[in-house]
Amino acid sequence: GINAEYGGGFFKKMALFLDGERKKDQDVRTQNATACNALANILKSSLGPTGLDKMLVDQIGDVTISNDGATILKKLEVEHPAAKVLVQLADLQDQEVGDGTTSVVIIAAELLKRANELVKKEIHPTSIISGYRVAMKEACTYINEKLAFKVDAVGKNALQNLAKTSMSSKIIVNDSDFFADICVRAAQRVKSSNTEGPTKYDINCINVLKSPGKSAKDTMFIEGFALNCTVASQAMPKKIKSAKIALLDFNLDIGKMPLGVEIKVTNPKAIEEIQKKEAEILRTRLKLIIDAGANVIFTVRGIDDLAVKLMEQHGVMGVRRCKKSDLKKIAKATGGKLVLNLINEEGNQSFDASSLGTAELVEQIRIADEELITIKDTKNVSTASIILRGANSYMLDEMERAVHDVLCAIKRTLESGYVIPGGGAVEAALAMHLESFAKTMGSREQLAIVEFAHALLSIPKTLAVNSAFDATDIVAKLCTLHTSAQKIPEKAHYCKFGLDLEIGKARDNIEAGILEPSFSKVKCIKFATEAAITILRIDDLIQLRPKAEPKDPHGH
Repeated sequence: GINAEYGGGFFKKMALFLDGERKKDQDVRTQNATACNALANILKSSLGPTGLDKMLVDQIGDVTISNDGATILKKLEVEHPAAKVLVQLADLQDQEVGDGTTSVVIIAAELLKRANELVKKEIHPTSIISGYRVAMKEACTYINEKLAFKVDAVGKNALQNLAKTSMSSKIIVNDSDFFADICVRAAQRVKSSNTEGPTKYDINCINVLKSPGKSAKDTMFIEGFALNCTVASQAMPKKIKSAKIALLDFNLDIGKMPLGVEIKVTNPKAIEEIQKKEAEILRTRLKLIIDAGANVIFTVRGIDDLAVKLMEQHGVMGVRRCKKSDLKKIAKATGGKLVLNLINEEGNQSFDASSLGTAELVEQIRIADEELITIKDTKNVSTASIILRGANSYMLDEMERAVHDVLCAIKRTLESGYVIPGGGAVEAALAMHLESFAKTMGSREQLAIVEFAHALLSIPKTLAVNSAFDATDIVAKLCTLHTSAQKIPEKAHYCKFGLDLEIGKARDNIEAGILEPSFSKVKCIKFATEAAITILRIDDLIQLRPKAEPKDPHGH
């Protein structure tokens, strides 16, 4: 028989039969926590009003200058599998909320780091995960019940102040009053209320265009949808009232034979007949559209010279090479449909008048050195456009990201109706509340809840460090105020206190107008916790080596 000792030793030494390596338990957790913290450290210095920008250069040499968390992480080519979770987390926060992408990554990395320390102290990951879940639920409930304030109760400039807070860390901070006003007007303009559901603010109906030149202060707001195109011919009308808009996704040109189809002609007169027939097909198609009542035609593709001539004769405005995404937005706003072809069920050509969109006015206007088409007073949803001006393309790209974040923050606030004080106020309040809440738990989760509380304090600490203040000192004072707010009823107003990063003191941030949407903070805590839990559950990493490509026997 086989020696038992040999058998046991064989199984102990048995490696993976796969070509790769395997890491287990503590090694994996430490590696994951280190990778995620390395990523968070890149973003830390860009948090808050005094945050610094990052310059990212890709392989081709394209430069991106930004301090938007999601943009920085997208541009970094992250290879570590656990760090990729954080990149997706920032992207999710950007899509769902639009703002708070940097803080969500910092909190998730801090939670992971603290969980890893607890595991080293012989506390099982499952206990930590359930403790984090309890803390997350308690934190979200506490925000909604104790820390959120109605927008109307905060004051009439609440939305402007909220926009300014969102802008405070962006490139347009010096003109924050000007941009806050534009963004609030744009967001309120795209309000759509139906009788059944709640009021919605569709910020996709706000078109943001970029035009290099002049300064940021020359940015314009237009009440209507601006298209970065011009009419196909100068002889066409430049202004049409009571417009009926046809939105097309096909060429308006003389029909060509499909690839590979040849016609052999022996009689020269037959060539003329073919040419006439091709022109006749185009005339018929255009006549169908114009007879349906269209006096403005937008197409994604080209418009032939003959089609241009016919449009001029009928007094129709034609615009070619529009972006398909823009036409979809126009279709939504005007109640029209994007038409792909004119074929009907019988196989004949027809154009249904119900596909036409309606607007009060379509005109071509000159702004600075460029001409634009604007569509005003659309039938379904009101639209708005912001034309950004700036010194160079890097600045314009960063301004566009800043305006997007601000519009998202305003949208979330208008839809939920609640704001919270900014400047680390909520994180400090939650940390103090969770510490006292942890003492009511009689299980091992208590330790995880305390660590969760300490992890939230990484936001006010980072804000203070970025503003060149002593973080330990300021955050300790802030925590003292929040503790007394929670324990002494007469000092309850201290719950609004956050950091003033100009002088390094605590102040009432609701009064100072430092506001954030409560929706954004709740989502931020939920997403960060879920991401930390996802990475914490990993206790085994099997990485396969890429297969070597077989060598070509011919030496090619």
